Amino acid sequence: MASSLRLELTTPSIDDRPVFVSGNFCEWLPDVRAFQMRPVGPGQFAYEFPADSELPETLEYKYTRGGWDHVELDASGEGVANRTALRTDGVKREHVPHWRWFGSPYNPVLLPKIDLLGEEFRVPGISQVRRVHALLPHDYEQTDKHYPVLYLHDGQNLFGGGAGYGSWEVDQKMALLAARNHHEVILISIDHAHDERIREFTFHRTRAGTGKGQFYLDFIRRTLKPLVDRTFRTLPDPEHTGIGGSSLGGLISIYAGLMHPNVFGRLMVFSPSLWISPKIYFDAIRLQAPVPMKIYAYGGEKESSYMVPSIRRFNETLLRQRYSGKPIDIHLSVDPAGTHQEVHWSREFPKAVEWLFYE
Repeated sequence: MASSLRLELTTPSIDDRPVFVSGNFCEWLPDVRAFQMRPVGPGQFAYEFPADSELPETLEYKYTRGGWDHVELDASGEGVANRTALRTDGVKREHVPHWRWFGSPYNPVLLPKIDLLGEEFRVPGISQVRRVHALLPHDYEQTDKHYPVLYLHDGQNLFGGGAGYGSWEVDQKMALLAARNHHEVILISIDHAHDERIREFTFHRTRAGTGKGQFYLDFIRRTLKPLVDRTFRTLPDPEHTGIGGSSLGGLISIYAGLMHPNVFGRLMVFSPSLWISPKIYFDAIRLQAPVPMKIYAYGGEKESSYMVPSIRRFNETLLRQRYSGKPIDIHLSVDPAGTHQEVHWSREFPKAVEWLFYE
């Protein structure tokens, strides 16, 4: 039966491997030359099934770069379900954000360079010391560019194996982002203070006692940020300075934006512990942003019955205000299957980086 199906694909253009379409019409062989797509522009490919092709009524397929160890992945480096199309669908326009690299979800050459800034940074007002690392773009030394900076809490769980609860694997996620040229952000990983963590990530009197968050944020903006800006080629203004974390780290990131919007103009807020600090809704009413602010807020519906409603309430509190300051752009991402775990924050991290610094 005649076929009129044409596949048009876009994908990041820095990869020079050929592209194939494989599926139930070719016994799922990943590199059949007859099903190699034709390049039609930078990052653009097309394949038109011949009119006399014997095709199934419904096609199932995936795109590959020449093997199943080079198959398409989603924007977070995860596997994807089979695509489907009817043989009479006409033109299907599709996008592949990422590809497997010799079986790995990322090319190890693109991993960021990790520098230890110090083992024992002291925070006035908080008794514990902590480590701080800088994760630099893999090509930092080959350029003279200046970069945005994203300060991240709970460094023990950001890269490597993670301590106790798992890891965000931000180093691997930055390598993944590098495959589409969205990696040009310096990450600053700040370890938490162990037993002092709850107090250093909260403000005022809370359901867990009196917080010391002001000391922790003062350390970042008065001690750590000046050091980072002196040491590396940064873009130091608030529009290029982000701060982020999950759980209590999400809560302190909100307060960083509320209390110091002239320093932090990009907030990455994952699963914030809003319950511990009910006063935060009143603090949000007073926010006046001196520069355009962007907030990426994420929550999982499987975390608790109040997580997503609380985030929605906080977002609505901000959006209802008539600011005399600059506009605030909020993106809310809700994962129906999301639980309060590093694996979900890891998957969300590349999306948040791209939205905060590239959109």
